[in-house]
Amino acid sequence: MTAGARAAAERAARDSYGRLVALLAASTGDLAQAEDALADAFERALTTWPADGVPRNPDAWLLTVARNRLRDVWRSAATRRAAPLDDARALTSPDGVDVDPDAIEDRRLALLFVCAHPAIAPDVRTPLMMQTVLGLDSQVVARAFAVPPGAMQQRLVRAKRRIARTRIPFVVPDRRAMPERLPAVLEAVYGCAAVTWRQDGRELAGEAQHLAVVLASLLDDDAEAWALAALVTLSLARRQPGDVFVPLDEQDPATWDEHLVAEGESYLRRATRPGPPGRFRLEAAIQAVHCDRRRTGVVDWAALRTLYLALDAVAPSLGSRTALAAVVGRLDGPDAGLAALPSEPVPAFQPWWAARADLLARAGRADEAGRAFARAAELADDDTVRAYLDARRRSDGHPS
Repeated sequence: MTAGARAAAERAARDSYGRLVALLAASTGDLAQAEDALADAFERALTTWPADGVPRNPDAWLLTVARNRLRDVWRSAATRRAAPLDDARALTSPDGVDVDPDAIEDRRLALLFVCAHPAIAPDVRTPLMMQTVLGLDSQVVARAFAVPPGAMQQRLVRAKRRIARTRIPFVVPDRRAMPERLPAVLEAVYGCAAVTWRQDGRELAGEAQHLAVVLASLLDDDAEAWALAALVTLSLARRQPGDVFVPLDEQDPATWDEHLVAEGESYLRRATRPGPPGRFRLEAAIQAVHCDRRRTGVVDWAALRTLYLALDAVAPSLGSRTALAAVVGRLDGPDAGLAALPSEPVPAFQPWWAARADLLARAGRADEAGRAFARAAELADDDTVRAYLDARRRSDGHPS
């Protein structure tokens, strides 16, 4: 029973953390306090469930215990003297009682927009969303943004305090405020999908995809929101087992999820609008070209070059230019790809080194390829990617 109870608690933490935090914080406006209450509920679960059994609805049990913990805090004499009266009322208002966690999806969307509020520093908005809405560990978030864990934790704590202090309302903003805050929300959902895509299990990556679809449905006519839904869905469709890394163009399309491919393509059609496409629409179209190999059996490299050139014009980045160079190498030869590769970036950028290593190997420059593969492997933060690059170094470059 102990192992089963622990597994149930871990599953709830993985699948429902962000949803439960959003429900709790909506009542108080205090993210840190909501997280503390939920942590207490999980601790209680680990001591109670082994003896009493796992409840039929673990999420509702955790929500009830956490909410009771919040009520205890607000009822304490010290807190009541320090807290505004309407905050205490909010916690026990009919709006916050007996909430079915499965009935409220846009609480997390409201929390996304809270984190994207202009009062929150731009450099912490996306990390804050990734931690609070999907429950990613602060160390994982720090690694995704190449920031020391201690510094990232301080930024997140300061942001949560600011949300509580300024009393930002937990609501999805109206259309007038949407243009200012929507880009940060889209970036956060994209960041969540990118970070969770290679992690073990599909749950978190599936949650990011679900959030993207719910967000697009809520906004209804926003092309970039539907494009993001298409992008993360098509990416998830071709997700490989976590114990091995296989480059996209070497994957067997038969292993991809045909239902997710069809779903992603339908979202991309909803993103089609007259006029120049946005960044996410172009990135989703790139994924659609790759996924079309399931139907045609070949990669349309010419289409990819066109799309990457457009992406570089709309949203230039080192990543898109590195990918463009790799495509040029496929079409015009590895020497042309090396010429198209941007100058060596500082600080080091792992995909740049991986692309350079592949192009050098294709050009027959084994010594240089071996050194580049070694540098790319050194910079990789995924063990399966590192193993793949080491194998390429041994086969395409010199092992030393």
